[in-house]
This record gives sequence, structure tokens and C-alpha cells, in this order.
Amino acid sequence: MRTSKIATVALLLAALGSGYATAADTTTQGLSRGQVLAELADAQRTGDIVDAKTGQKLNELNPSAYPAKVAVQGKTRDQVLAELAEAQRAGDIIDAKTGQKLNELNPGAYPSKSATQIVTREQVLAELSEAQRNGDIVDGKTGKKLNELYPHSYPSHS
Repeated sequence: MRTSKIATVALLLAALGSGYATAADTTTQGLSRGQVLAELADAQRTGDIVDAKTGQKLNELNPSAYPAKVAVQGKTRDQVLAELAEAQRAGDIIDAKTGQKLNELNPGAYPSKSATQIVTREQVLAELSEAQRNGDIVDGKTGKKLNELYPHSYPSHS
């Protein structure tokens, strides 16, 4: 009898220790206390908590007590076929041997992708000069623009 009590206490201590380790691991994932509490409240509301005796979720044991899960609508067959046709037309299909897209292997056989607008160095410097002149530079400490912090030092935007 005494041995089983010691084993039970040891098991409880091990379970508590692993619980604390799990809690510590959760905080390292970047979840705040508020986020954890919100996830707990949501799990309680939807029944996504595992019953210790059965190992099943509460919403599986008593489905009528919890809201039904919303089925996510997938794409229709026509939508998938349209996407496939567009990928074939554009050469966005991956070649099994090389792992590259067909339009990368043979660019002349497919329409070229539209290029993004390129800003020249002179344009960037002109924009920077304009921002400095107008005070549209953000102060790193306050997060406000310089023309907001020092309105009399810059021309008004009116």
C-alpha cells in the first residue's frame, strides 16, 4: 500500500513537472498570457478539451452541447481545372527531374511575367530629399514624423 502511494505521488510530481515544461514551452512560442487565456476560452466554448478519463474531446463525447464545426468550402472542380490550365499556359508546372518550373527551363515557350516597376537611385534620392525637406521622416523613439514633432520647422502640408 505504501509503495503504491509513493508511486502515485511520484507520478503526480512527474505530471506536474511536464505540465510546467509544456507551459514554459508555450511561452517560448511567443504567446502572451492573454492569447493563452483566449485559446482556453475558445477550447472550452467549442469542447476541444480532452476528457482525462476517456481520452476523447468533450465535443466528441457530447456533440449536442457544443456548436457544430463549420465545414470549410473547398474549390470546385471547375476552379481547380481553371487553375491547372492557367499554370500550364504560364509554365508554372514543376519539372519532376529538375525541380524547376517549365517557364524557367524554357522561358521562350511561355509568356513573360510582367516586371515590377523599378525605381532608379536618382528617384529614391529625390524622394528622400523631399521627405527630409517636408519632415516626413519618422522619429525612431516616438514613431511620429518630424513635422508632427516640430511643426514650425517644416512647411505646412495645407
